[in-house]
Amino acid sequence: MSAGAATARRRILIPTLRGYRRSWLGPDILAGLSAGAVVIPQAMAYATIANLPVQVGLYTCMVPMLVYAMLGGSRAMSVSTTSTIATLTATTLVSAGVAAGSDDPVPDLMALTLLVGVILLLARVAKLGSLVENISKATLVGVQIGVGATVAAGQLPKLLGETTNFSGHGFIRSLVALVEALPAANLATVALSAGSIVVLVGLKLWLPRVPGPLVVVAAGILLVAFGGIEAAGVELIAPVPQGFPAPELPSFAHLGALLPGALAIAVMALLESAAVARGIRKPGEAQIDSNQELFATGAANAVGSFFQTLPAAGGFSQSAVNQAAGARTQLASITTVVLALLVVLFLAPVISLLPQATLASLVFVAVIGLIDIRSLVRFARISRVDFWIALSTAVVGLTAGLLPAVAIGVVSTLVVVLRELNRLRVVTDAVVDDVLPVRLEGPLYTANVLANENAVLAAVDATPGVRAVALELTHLVTTSITVLDTLADLDRELAGQGVELRLAAVPSGGADIARRTSWFSGLESAGRVYPTLEAALAGPRSGSVAAD
Repeated sequence: MSAGAATARRRILIPTLRGYRRSWLGPDILAGLSAGAVVIPQAMAYATIANLPVQVGLYTCMVPMLVYAMLGGSRAMSVSTTSTIATLTATTLVSAGVAAGSDDPVPDLMALTLLVGVILLLARVAKLGSLVENISKATLVGVQIGVGATVAAGQLPKLLGETTNFSGHGFIRSLVALVEALPAANLATVALSAGSIVVLVGLKLWLPRVPGPLVVVAAGILLVAFGGIEAAGVELIAPVPQGFPAPELPSFAHLGALLPGALAIAVMALLESAAVARGIRKPGEAQIDSNQELFATGAANAVGSFFQTLPAAGGFSQSAVNQAAGARTQLASITTVVLALLVVLFLAPVISLLPQATLASLVFVAVIGLIDIRSLVRFARISRVDFWIALSTAVVGLTAGLLPAVAIGVVSTLVVVLRELNRLRVVTDAVVDDVLPVRLEGPLYTANVLANENAVLAAVDATPGVRAVALELTHLVTTSITVLDTLADLDRELAGQGVELRLAAVPSGGADIARRTSWFSGLESAGRVYPTLEAALAGPRSGSVAAD
């Protein structure tokens, strides 16, 4: 292999290690251990949102994180699962009719994770990274409020001693389950839950560098091992198998039913990962490439699916810990992977002593932060449209479910985008020597070109005595047959009124495509395509060529 080929391969694999310095090794290892102290117990807790075994969360801290570390562009982002992704996973499995009781949901989970990975990889092939990012922050906030309230309500019965998780069944069903669980509440479980929540919140407020999730998990295990709280009726998690899982094939029995949820999870995975990657990027670091993130996140999910993992995305809390501890590259994430592997190989019997209420407390505190009322107030103050998008998305999430909420949020965002694109930006200036200058200050595309044509014709009708129209097309960077045919129709309509059409400042990209039509070529031959609006106003004596 040539030296150039080896360098190119190194740039593809672990791109964040490019230019690595020996002085970064210590901070990377410390950051990986610090992030692991947060992400490992948190991922185990998130697995319980979907009534999945806690080891599924552990596995998600390994394979997807390792694959992203090999391919991703963010230096400090830590990729496993998030509360939003875990909740959408729960909702999808319930909606698809995948039971989490006597049946084993893991093969269907693997199929769901594989679908998410394939969708993200197909989106990368189509270079849709920037398109997906058109989904507004209001949509994301609305979905997160729905997720936060739904999951928090779903954990309340478990905080009282109920063993079943209701998050995947929606907000209303969770509240009903809370009322049903109140008469049978276990006092020891309630005390453990309350204590865990107080410790988590207290450490987060006053000792943020102390890994609260690790502290409460260790305390819960110690209370079971030496405090005898299990005898008081505190329920433990199911025994955790020791060792790394062998790769398996997923079940495709419910593939069609899983697809809508997979689409929603893929959208949220990209949005969360892109938001986290950009949010923690430091000045001077490489810019985040949405399409590279699509590929890295898609590959992380596709490969991870064969190892019983939840769908994966960048998580803000663990990434923030990673960065705050000094992570310089994805070597920090690889350190977290090694730590998770050691846990599953050697500490499975210890983890099996973990109370369910401890994990429920972890989830409860994590998701309460998603109920972002401040953003709603800010939207109401700045943009009523964003406010109603966020509020309607949240309300749909709390009533109809989270999958419809994602769909409503995406559709409403696209409607707003299309409305903005369709807004007419036709500006006319004072007539110069019987020539009407018209500037189109927005792009032309299939859905708005006819409205723009009609606006130009209306401007001509409103200006008597015009013998020519100088149409500035600085935004025609690219074009389509529909746009060109409509412009040709505008030329014919004006000619029928005895008015000459002159085009000005056509970008070279649009002009190259337009020259494939006889109409535009004829316009150039007739000297009616000018480099600037001023030249078009002056007429043939000023020269006529397309803009560079």
